[in-house]
Amino acid sequence: MSSESSSILEVRDLVTAFDTDAGRMTAVDGISFDVPSGKTLGIVGESGCGKSVTAFSITRLLPQPHGKILGGSIRFEGRDLVSLPLDEMQKIRGNAISMIFQEPMTALNPVQTVGRQLAEAILLHTDCGKAEVLTRSIEMMQKVRIPEPEQRLNEYPHQLSGGMRQRVMISMALINKPKLLIADEPTTALDVTVQAQILELIADLQKEMGMSVILITHDLGVIAQVCDEVAVMYAGRVVEQAGVHDLFARPRHAYTQGLLDSIPRLDSTPKTKLKAIQGNVPGIADFKPGCRFGERSGREHSEAQFTTRPPFVEIAPNHWAENCPICVA
Repeated sequence: MSSESSSILEVRDLVTAFDTDAGRMTAVDGISFDVPSGKTLGIVGESGCGKSVTAFSITRLLPQPHGKILGGSIRFEGRDLVSLPLDEMQKIRGNAISMIFQEPMTALNPVQTVGRQLAEAILLHTDCGKAEVLTRSIEMMQKVRIPEPEQRLNEYPHQLSGGMRQRVMISMALINKPKLLIADEPTTALDVTVQAQILELIADLQKEMGMSVILITHDLGVIAQVCDEVAVMYAGRVVEQAGVHDLFARPRHAYTQGLLDSIPRLDSTPKTKLKAIQGNVPGIADFKPGCRFGERSGREHSEAQFTTRPPFVEIAPNHWAENCPICVA
């Protein structure tokens, strides 16, 4: 984790749970990480590991009344967002902290024009007049490289391609020049060429605006391309965090090693089988109190290691891991 003085966001011991018919289920279980100012933190892991729940916890957008932050702190520029009154949080959300949601077709309102939705994002946080709102909307759409922005403002989401809808989402997220952008799987369902364009666009706008970014993805290739630091999540916990180069060169946790081993290699022979992590991420109801990756690791664990939570410690300079003696090499 970064030193707090150089971080725009510090998450400490965050616990998020949902009340269900089967009882209270803890989806995010005591995680800690920092987002360095002006840098990109990647959060990576399989589906069901708690990445999106972490993002919704930071923005206080958990589904109500079932979603609850039960413990820990989320400090943004020194202010604890967990204890912030809702009206104060609404001033920050969409303004100082913005989010690109995973699926633009469901995140955009299908019965409102693109221009109206962009205008709403501006008017919620400023006192701009109509002319200024229109000017800012056109300028933002030009920045995200949407052609003929004046025409697009009068169109509805279904009239745009997937890539264009994602650019509209980016426009809405960045129109108030946030200090922190949370991008939740921003390239999901896009073809490879458009993925590369979207990632390049976010990186360019980050440099231009000097903002920090949390990039949530399951794609380690994306992580390697754009991130400065990486937090690896598994079953509601961060199991490893380090600088991107250090993590790829010296992965210490068995889960991180498994993720990296599953990437196809250019130097492999034609008949080489792809490696895969056996089994699946357990459901929330099946999370163990101790090491949660042990059963999938292929390494022998004692019963005590499944019942006692491993400490999250600095195992090398600026390299942290959930220090299960069996899973950490």
